[in-house]
Amino acid sequence: MTNDTYDPYTARTTAQAGHNNPPTSAYEEIKQEIEDLFAEAKNFADGEAIDNQALADAVTELHDNLHEAGKRADEVRKDEAKPHDDAKAEIQTRYNKLIGNTKTSGKGKVVLGKEVLQGLLTPWRNKVAAEKEAAAKAAREEADRVIREAQEAIQASAGNLEAREQAEELVKEAKQADRWAKREDKAATTGTGLRSVWHCDLVDEGVALDHYWGKRPEAFKDLIVNMAQTDVRSGIRSIPGFRVYEERIAR
Repeated sequence: MTNDTYDPYTARTTAQAGHNNPPTSAYEEIKQEIEDLFAEAKNFADGEAIDNQALADAVTELHDNLHEAGKRADEVRKDEAKPHDDAKAEIQTRYNKLIGNTKTSGKGKVVLGKEVLQGLLTPWRNKVAAEKEAAAKAAREEADRVIREAQEAIQASAGNLEAREQAEELVKEAKQADRWAKREDKAATTGTGLRSVWHCDLVDEGVALDHYWGKRPEAFKDLIVNMAQTDVRSGIRSIPGFRVYEERIAR
């Protein structure tokens, strides 16, 4: 690692000049500066440690120059993106009034209108669905009854031709009843205009913790680590089950 090739002033002016290809935009200008500084950083970051204060000072200045260039690059980015961001925000605001559904923008007219209408439709559709389910249940019970009667009649008709003829008629009725029950069941379970939404309520924390600790232990470990990191950032220095330590790094 050497510092005899680095002159902060030369690095800055060289970056600003852009060598033989003058920058054509603010982006190109800051890009050239950062690339020159990054290339210079490679000369220092060659695997050798800093062994004197002069070298440390040179690396510090290069680091700070790179940091400041990064801040300016972010400002250039913001300036370049602003017209697009403003246009996007204006479009988003207009459409949020129609179709928005977020905590910040609220609910648009489509969302509000649908919610109100769904609130009206849900009780009615549930009522119709309940009636169809009841009809399907009654049809199935009737079909099952006729099927049992037909089966019993077939068994009882052994050796009696007239009884067998009557039993065969019952079999036909049973088949018709079964087909009708299937149609009623299909009518009760399709085209209802309803959708199922499943929910869960925590009723036993201990059982739930045991279940998910056994099923997804890594997720629990991640949760605990995140909670501990939050505590450490807030100033807590002792946490049961954790080793809290300090690490000092360059900034």
